[in-house]
Amino acid sequence: MTHKKNSTMAKIEIESMEFYAFHGHFKEEQIVGNKFLIDLTLEADLEKASKTDRLKDTVDYQVAFRIVKEEMDKKSNLMENIGKRILDSIYANLDGVKKATVRIRKMNPPMGGHINSVAVVMSR
Repeated sequence: MTHKKNSTMAKIEIESMEFYAFHGHFKEEQIVGNKFLIDLTLEADLEKASKTDRLKDTVDYQVAFRIVKEEMDKKSNLMENIGKRILDSIYANLDGVKKATVRIRKMNPPMGGHINSVAVVMSR
């Protein structure tokens, strides 16, 4: 028996959004700043958009980028706080998102040795 699916679940991935920001626990980080890379994955039913070919029927990734940028502009001590704010804002401002995952990477963190990055990954 063949099952006809009623939806087209898909992922929209925005990778390596780059921001220079002043997040961190240490005072020096809040003064000097650091480079952060953000990956955002949004899962949604894109069946309607796949048929209509209209932006209003999908999850607008330009809006998602603006949300991330706005949250990155607000100082935080912890990447966990940034991640929660991004997820909260995604759900508050983007209809149709079933699941969102954000990965925040702090590049060259000040940890007393060479470390490419440290990351926090959060989903909801």
